[in-house]
Amino acid sequence: MIELVTKNWTLKLLSLVFALILWMFIMGERHLEVGYTVPLELQNIPKELIVASQVPSLIDVRISGPRTLLMKVSPGDISITVDLSDLKPGLTSFKRLEERLNLPSGMRVTRVSPSFVDIRLDRRREKRVPIKIVLAGDPDPGYRVTGLRSLPDKVSISGAESEIKSISEVMTEPIDLKGVTENFSEIVPLTYERTYTNFMDEKTSEIMVSIEAIEPVEDASMVEPANEPKGAE
Repeated sequence: MIELVTKNWTLKLLSLVFALILWMFIMGERHLEVGYTVPLELQNIPKELIVASQVPSLIDVRISGPRTLLMKVSPGDISITVDLSDLKPGLTSFKRLEERLNLPSGMRVTRVSPSFVDIRLDRRREKRVPIKIVLAGDPDPGYRVTGLRSLPDKVSISGAESEIKSISEVMTEPIDLKGVTENFSEIVPLTYERTYTNFMDEKTSEIMVSIEAIEPVEDASMVEPANEPKGAE
């Protein structure tokens, strides 16, 4: 039995090595399809313009190719870049995103979702608008608000021209007056819910609130009548 195993052992070993090499070659050349989620990178945005539309930050891609090549590719090696240099304000559609993938040769894109992106560019503008103070609740009974002041009283914003032209003010977060009986100041955040404009500097404001007691009103029924002067009837 042992002789059968050891007989022509050199030839048997060579056959085994050849079979392993053939198997590795077949497995290595077998084509696979793999899915990746790759970043969409916007490059060279003109300084005087701003992106004023929703653009996906990630693109789903399926790639096919030899197994040996796919094993060497990591998601961090793949990206899609869109060059925005020399564009004018308006809407531009970028189609066939698969052609913008930086793939090694020998690999093929089988699917891209979304397959195109629409990018709207708008002129960048700056504007200075007043701060509106928002109050919540009331002071204690017998007290009232007599003055409001914000420091600063205006704030600078910057962003897309189409959006910024409709902005006339920004508001503070509500300042609670419940139970207040005296003057106070408070630093409060400014609220801002626009998409394509933002604060340039200050995002808070110091609000000074003046409170005073309400003068009581005399009840006429409680006032004694003055003595009539004595005189002849």
